[in-house]
Amino acid sequence: MSSIKKDKVTSISKAKSIEEIGDFWDTHSLADHWDETREASFTVRATRRRRVTIDPDVYGQVEVLARQRGISTETLVNLWVAEHLKKGGKARHAAQQAKGENP
Repeated sequence: MSSIKKDKVTSISKAKSIEEIGDFWDTHSLADHWDETREASFTVRATRRRRVTIDPDVYGQVEVLARQRGISTETLVNLWVAEHLKKGGKARHAAQQAKGENP
């Protein structure tokens, strides 16, 4: 169980863990508690995403595979590209070592 802070409960759900918060909001609507909320400000540090076009037929195949795995198409493509780059990096490193080069 993920605790929030020592003995601290959230103001609306009175939950003591992230799981309890999730359970509460699975069965409650914020509309019923709107008057109990307060304004909050925070900073979001998101990295910029890039888009790559994929052939529609290829996308369709990837979409089916992603659905079978229970993940988004974007996640599956990112996993595959990262795996490919990791393998390529190992191969490049091994080739450089074989030539006596420092990577």
